[in-house]
Amino acid sequence: VRLVESGGGLVQPGGSLRLSCAVSGFTFSSAAMSWYRQAPGKERELVAAITSAGGSTEYADSVKGRFTISRDNAKNTVYLQMNSLKPEDTAVYYCKGRRSRIDYWGQGTQVTVSS
Repeated sequence: VRLVESGGGLVQPGGSLRLSCAVSGFTFSSAAMSWYRQAPGKERELVAAITSAGGSTEYADSVKGRFTISRDNAKNTVYLQMNSLKPEDTAVYYCKGRRSRIDYWGQGTQVTVSS
C-alpha cells in the first residue's frame, strides 16, 4: 500500500496550493479518504474528509470556505485545494485512506505560508 502526497511548498498569505495524494495497493474507490495536518508542537488534526463515492465531505471549522477536498476514482487520487492560505495553515499535510477499518498514511508534504 502506498499513499504519496505532492504539491506542498512555500506560498505567501492569501495564496493557493493544490495537494494531491496518489494511492496504490488497495481498492481506492471503496476507501474513505481524508487530509490531516500537524504543525510543530501540535497534535495532528483532521482537515477534510470525503466518502468513497465522493458524495459527502466534511471540514474542520478553521478551513471551511477556503479548502475543498475532492477525489478522482479513475486516477486513484484525492486532492485538497487550499485557497486564501494563512500563516496558521503552515504544517505537514498527510493523506489518510481508510479501508476495511484499517488506516493507511502517506509520508506527508510540507506547506509553509509566509511572506
